[in-house]
This record gives sequence, structure tokens and C-alpha cells, in this order.
Amino acid sequence: MFIEFVKAINTFNSFLLGWSNQFIEKLPVADFIKDALIDSINLIPFLFVIFFFIEIFEIYFSKKIKHLSNHSKISGPFLGALTAIVPQCGFSVIASTLYINKLITRGTLIAVYISTSDEAIPVLLAHPEMIKSILPILGIKFLLAVLTGYTVDFLFKPSTDEKEEELEFEEQGCCKHEITNDRFKKRVLILHPLKHTANIFIFIFLVTLILNFILLKTHGHIEQVFMYNSPLQPVISAIIGLIPNCAVSVLITMLYIQHAISFGAVIAGLSSSAGLGLIILMRRNGSAKDTLKIVAILLGVSMLSGLILQILF
Repeated sequence: MFIEFVKAINTFNSFLLGWSNQFIEKLPVADFIKDALIDSINLIPFLFVIFFFIEIFEIYFSKKIKHLSNHSKISGPFLGALTAIVPQCGFSVIASTLYINKLITRGTLIAVYISTSDEAIPVLLAHPEMIKSILPILGIKFLLAVLTGYTVDFLFKPSTDEKEEELEFEEQGCCKHEITNDRFKKRVLILHPLKHTANIFIFIFLVTLILNFILLKTHGHIEQVFMYNSPLQPVISAIIGLIPNCAVSVLITMLYIQHAISFGAVIAGLSSSAGLGLIILMRRNGSAKDTLKIVAILLGVSMLSGLILQILF
């Protein structure tokens, strides 16, 4: 039923933007550019609807994730992984800030990093044929996040303080919006989804443009360029996922949609893609050794899980 609903929205989008498709078709540019424009523009209304609802969820769940410190030593990794499933880039920033202030464990932080997917889910939702991939991706990443989080806390003594304090989150999210304690007053419910939609539209257009060009030059065999089913693919995908920008999750997801990378590679790339949280950790964490340890665990787990899935599927 949900899939049919999404297909209906996409059909409405195509009807609503039919005039733009006709206009683009008349432009004196190459066909691969026209196709990229049409495909990307047709996603705009759907992306806005998705990001509008994500904004509402974010307001609710961000308050929950800020209280992870109350449960960090017992259920932190589970709760961190669960809340980070909601596709929002700010959660990794909040988790990094909590960890730097010694309010959550290393395992909880890594669980949030692995579970979050940035823009992957909205991009997949915008392609009805890929909706069936969403639950497997979210489920595997959630289980991987929980298992890794508890394993890390078991092997390394949790370094949380027995204290409660209200932190002010002055960091900025991917669209330069403030991550604060009072989101209802300082966030504009319509403005941020609009900005987010515009940003992701640009990312999707650029990625689609490049992929269409590669398809043209390879006569449709794009998977050969990206070493489909090669053991190196999950490794490379996990390394690329470490780049702290939500455009990376768009790139990895679009490659998966185009069947250029395997299921194992998309899991590896999205698991290591912790977004802006890594920037906060690198800038604010007082221990470079600790930061390197966290990045190494994140990268190693992402690579290993991707390789295992590559073999199984």
C-alpha cells in the first residue's frame, strides 16, 4: 500500500511538471543533459514532502537523542542506533557533541554513526522501484550499529561521567541551520525543507549528469567502470563514505540505483557515512588517538560488513 502511495505521488509529480519536461526537451543541449534535468526536476515536489515530514520527526527525535546520556551505559547503543535511523544529518552532530562532553559512550557514538544514512532514504523513496531496498538497508545497518556499539563498549570501558547537563548545540547542519535546544522557535518548518530540497536537487542533478555521461560512453555498461562485484568495491565505498558531506550519501545511493555498485558496497558506504558528525569529532575531541580509533573502527566494520554481504549476495 505504501509503495502504491509513493508511486501515486510520483505520477502526480510527473503530471505537475509535464510542462517543464516539454521545455527541457526543446533545449539545444545533449540528450544526457536533458535526461538528467528531467529526472532531477521531477523529484523536487516529492523531496520537499519527504523533507517536510523529516523535519517534524527531527524535532521530536532530536530531543530524544539529547537524553542518550541518561541511558548510555545500558541501552545507549540500541537507542542511538534506533533514533539515528530517522534520515537526518543533525543526529551525528548531536551524538559527537555528547561524546566529546563525555555524556555517551564510544559504542553509542559509533552506533549512531553506523545507523545514520543522511540523504539515502529520501533519494530511495523518490525512486519507487527502489523502495523495497529501504527496509533491508535500514535493518542491516541498525543490527550492525547495535552489535558494533555493544561490542565496542564491552571491549573498551565506557568513558561517561555520572552527570546531567543541558548542552547548547551551536553547530550547524548540512543546510547551515542551527542545531539548538529549542528547535520549535529557532527552526523554520518550511524554510529548512525548501533549502534542503534545493541542496539535494543540486547533488542529484550533478551525480545523475555524470552517471548519464558514463552510461553514454560505456554504452550502458556502467557497472564495469565501478568494478561491480569486485572485493575492492565495498572497501572503496566505505572509504568514500567517510567524506563528511551529505552529497556522499547521495552519490552512493545514486550509484546503487543505477546498479553500478552492489548491495554490499552500498551498505559499506552508508555505514561509514557519518556526515558532519565526523567534522565535529575531529575538531572538538581532545584526543587525536581516540578520534583515529573511532574512525578506524567505523571504517573497519563498514568494510568487513560490505565484504561479507558481497559474498552472501
